[in-house]
Amino acid sequence: MKATPQTDSSQIDLSPTTSSQGTKNYNEALRLTGVARMQALRVPLASNALLVVLKLVVWLFTGSVSVLSEALHSGVDLVVTSLQLVSVRLAARPADADHAYGHGKFENIGAAFEALLILGTAGVVVAEAIQRIRSTMPIAHLDLGVGVMMLSAVVNIFVSRRLAQTATIEQSPSLHAEAAQLRADVWTAAGVALALIAIRFTHVWLIDPIISLMIAGLIVKSAYDVSVRALIDLTDGRLPPKDEVQIRAIIDRHRDLYAGYHKLRTRRSGGGEFIDFHLQMKGEMPLQQAHDLSDLIVVAIKDAFPRAHVLIHLEPDT
Repeated sequence: MKATPQTDSSQIDLSPTTSSQGTKNYNEALRLTGVARMQALRVPLASNALLVVLKLVVWLFTGSVSVLSEALHSGVDLVVTSLQLVSVRLAARPADADHAYGHGKFENIGAAFEALLILGTAGVVVAEAIQRIRSTMPIAHLDLGVGVMMLSAVVNIFVSRRLAQTATIEQSPSLHAEAAQLRADVWTAAGVALALIAIRFTHVWLIDPIISLMIAGLIVKSAYDVSVRALIDLTDGRLPPKDEVQIRAIIDRHRDLYAGYHKLRTRRSGGGEFIDFHLQMKGEMPLQQAHDLSDLIVVAIKDAFPRAHVLIHLEPDT
């Protein structure tokens, strides 16, 4: 009696890392993603360099500790943006023998390091504010300080909006972190400008260090937001609920062809998603048809998440 061939459970990985054509396409998408992110970061790099110089010059003329805190804030932004360019370049490298899942977490590490630098800046601002409280030295050239602070706010409004749009499109933690930092800079620069105006009319010099301490608080909040976003990815937190709902909807499109699915797992590394689940096949379905079905589902998921790695484990319905 001839034995009936058995359809064994099979783990089908149709992510771009296991298909030669898919790998080529994925690596090209990864390269283009890296290029887009680096181009986006060059704008705040140039604007921060200009603002650091302007704010330091104004500080030398005015002696305002709140202006100095803003200069330090922009200085850290400049250093961090430079580091982000490096981390984004590393994250865009394709997978290799030592990093089979790619290098995406380099970008998350860069964002976490940025949070530490931002927090350190807050400490410097607090120290300078305390020193200013103990000093009775007046502030000079207030009009110059107000002008540069308002210029800084306007520049960062436009740069942060452009960066936030790119961050959303590219799903980039580094760009999200930079955009959040620039948005905080808008408020701190505007706050310093208002403080200098108030000092001019009231001659209450204590306003200067008080505003600096408020800026330090905003800087700490910015560091917290950046670190939370980075740590979620570094600790393999699941994708947002709306993304998982979309993934399940894609799988459900083909529910007439399979028995069921379970153990859906998702995470993000850098700007790429990792998605895997178990797909239960109908007992009479040949292995080739099961493979074709899994291929169909993978392609559909990758249409919605172009940088996703998708792993489907096929198993019989028992």
